Amino acid sequence: MTARDQANRLLLAEQREALLAQERRLLGRAPLGPLELARLGRVRGALRGLDGLTERLTAPGPPRAYLLGLDPSGDGRAIVALGNPDRAGAVLTYVPGMTADLADAPGELGRAARVLARCDALAPTEETSAVLWLDYDAPDFLHEAAWSGQARDAGPALHRFQEGLRVSHEGPPARQTVLGHSYGSVVVGTAARDHGLNADALVFVGSPGVGVEHATELRMPAGQVWSSTAPDDVIRLARPPDELARRAVFGATPLGPAAAVLDRADHELWFGHDPSDPGFGGRRFPSGRYGHTGYWDPANPALDGMARIVLGR
Repeated sequence: MTARDQANRLLLAEQREALLAQERRLLGRAPLGPLELARLGRVRGALRGLDGLTERLTAPGPPRAYLLGLDPSGDGRAIVALGNPDRAGAVLTYVPGMTADLADAPGELGRAARVLARCDALAPTEETSAVLWLDYDAPDFLHEAAWSGQARDAGPALHRFQEGLRVSHEGPPARQTVLGHSYGSVVVGTAARDHGLNADALVFVGSPGVGVEHATELRMPAGQVWSSTAPDDVIRLARPPDELARRAVFGATPLGPAAAVLDRADHELWFGHDPSDPGFGGRRFPSGRYGHTGYWDPANPALDGMARIVLGR
């Protein structure tokens, strides 16, 4: 782990210089057209992301950050661990969702850090680690997020990463938890369904469905598939097209409200059965009214729930 971190830190400086050179070349072509402006925006976003990661990687005090993977091309990718996953007794792999890219990596790493901090508060004598896994091309727009292609493409890499965590771990096996938020939950569910994930628990928050109709299709131990959806999370509106049409028909009839209450298809989301529905076969933990991105708010009980699952409590 340490050697991999050191090698990637050396590459980080080189990649930053390469991005600065791209920025200079683009600015030298002024005036810029729409395509050049979009490319300049991506380059500057990647630079912001690299600077934010560098600040965290060089920050003194625990938990130490490990740079496990970095690719600034395209929207950019990064894998960063807080605490050493090779030695920790409990390890979280966090997969973010739509629009996540290298520019967002410092903020997404902050979400992983908040779960880790809550773990430390609940179990101060236990060594834990949290990993931001942003090693896939997340959808940038809603029309992209409406399809599972990018989640399917990410599956093999996430499968290999979890396998690697098991192989490189020192001492007794760690409790491994994989958490997906929003479209990241589609990535996690698809990887578990198609390839299997070497994990002890799966967690979905703010999920539009995870690509299966029942928890047993995720190849996980009974009782170790967890989900939480805030009451005011807009993801609840992510219904499949035929469901939206059916609801429109219901709404146009006098019995529409009653039919909606009795409708057994109400649990169907864009990517399958709502994992927070009791009929999915998983386990639920509560969230307050913090919308689609508030699961990591310090006052939200969902944060405590995520930490307890990571710790196996």
